[in-house]
Amino acid sequence: MQMQFEWVPKPLVVSRLMSSVPSYNYVTVEKRGEGDCVGLVTLNRPKALNALCDGLMKEVYQIMIEMDNDPGVAAVVLTGSEKAFAAGADIKEMQNKNFVDSVNGYALGGGCELAMMCDIILAGEKARFGQPEIALGTIPGAGGTQRLTRAIGKSRAMQMCVTGDPITAQQAKDWGLVSSVHPPDQLVAEAVKMGERISQHSKLVVAICKESVNNAFELSLKQGLTVEKKLFYTTFATNDRKEGMTAFVEKRKAKFTDS
Repeated sequence: MQMQFEWVPKPLVVSRLMSSVPSYNYVTVEKRGEGDCVGLVTLNRPKALNALCDGLMKEVYQIMIEMDNDPGVAAVVLTGSEKAFAAGADIKEMQNKNFVDSVNGYALGGGCELAMMCDIILAGEKARFGQPEIALGTIPGAGGTQRLTRAIGKSRAMQMCVTGDPITAQQAKDWGLVSSVHPPDQLVAEAVKMGERISQHSKLVVAICKESVNNAFELSLKQGLTVEKKLFYTTFATNDRKEGMTAFVEKRKAKFTDS
């Protein structure tokens, strides 16, 4: 199962991260793309099919926080191996957890749930998506019942969650869970290419646009349109909005300063 995720927070990652933290136990980090504008984070527990143990999730969280503070990177690609993006939670680690342990911070962050936390999902042709927790006597605990329902609708999400049956990459695309499907050997390159495309725009305005799109999941249409209008007006207070429109009128490429 191979999947690719485009993660695009605010101004983003890696120069400071790579110099201050030389290595990680469960992930690898590098830069890709023109001008090293794309951060590439690869889950690296091959023997465990990248099962999401507590240590791995803490490292991913730490990396994403640091990436969010690096103005040199415009997008972050989160990927796994060709064999598996993430096999799901580390069941051996979870086996003896009790109610108190779980309430105090342990969540079943499966591979599908981790994918849905990202902004854009690109899938390999052989990828499969699922929420198999029901077969283990539990339910998704990291957004599986919530984000999945918003992405593909109640009936399909209910089917996946109560049967535990996975779906193919093509089904995921047809249902609206992923944006595109690619041959496995082209997946990373396609994700990096998308990151490069995003990097051509103002990081400040990309962040504003992300906020507006994400609001669509939380607000009514009327509320969302009101917030969108306010965010639209907000861009007129930026130097990049002025530069973008001036460049368009002058028929030249915009030189954004993320301000």
